[in-house]
Parts: sequence; structure tokens; C-alpha cells
Amino acid sequence: MAIRKKQQACVNKYIKNHYDRINLTVPAGKKEVIHKEAEKNGESVNAFINRAIDLLLDSQE
Repeated sequence: MAIRKKQQACVNKYIKNHYDRINLTVPAGKKEVIHKEAEKNGESVNAFINRAIDLLLDSQE
């Protein structure tokens, strides 16, 4: 089922107000590696990267 334009606008507004965006640039070929690792773990690329960041930050405490 396609999301209507008004619904998508509400989602975009929520994301804008509750999240920060970061554009990430990786060396050629690394995107596919990240995607495959995320898929192996049953998570999105975004969730995979956020989990990796959390693990790194937790290890520094």
C-alpha cells in the first residue's frame, strides 16, 4: 500500500524534529559489504551503523 503524500509529509516532519542526519561517504565497494553484514544480522543499514557506533561509544566509557 502506497503512503499518501500527506502521510509522508507527516513522517518527514517527525524525522526532521527527532533525528539528525549524517551523509556518510565510504570507499568504493564498502557499501555492499556493509549492506551484506546488516542483512546477515537481520537489520537495516541504518540500524547496523547505529549499533556499531553504540558499541564503539560504549567501549570507550
